[in-house]
Amino acid sequence: MQKAMTMRITQITIVVKDQAASLEFFTSKVGFEKKTDVTPPGSYRWVTVGPKGQDLELALWQSGSPDPNGWSKDWKPGGPPMVLWVDDCRKAFAEMKAKGVRFVQEPYEVPWGTSATFADPDGNMFSLHQPPSNTGRS
Repeated sequence: MQKAMTMRITQITIVVKDQAASLEFFTSKVGFEKKTDVTPPGSYRWVTVGPKGQDLELALWQSGSPDPNGWSKDWKPGGPPMVLWVDDCRKAFAEMKAKGVRFVQEPYEVPWGTSATFADPDGNMFSLHQPPSNTGRS
């Protein structure tokens, strides 16, 4: 019997207007760490950030970056929110708001937990989500 191929999602790209400003936002205000920051000679800057202790990275793709293949020419900031699971939504909301994060939805209760939604400086949306204690998920 053949062994199944192993796959993991390790990176998601979001489009930003200014990589430096986005890097500052995610590391100083959201609490992510910088994972990668390289600029090969004659190429575009590649910057990634992510939650501490996790493999998942957000690639901060600067809109208009040189792209020899043209595959990113129509990419723009924005879109539906990505979900970030937190232990305490109200606490995370308060800490991030105090650091200047702009929330478009304050914490609210729903049957599947507590959520609050913020936007990065480019309008990319992120939802903080605390599952209810009876889900068994952590």
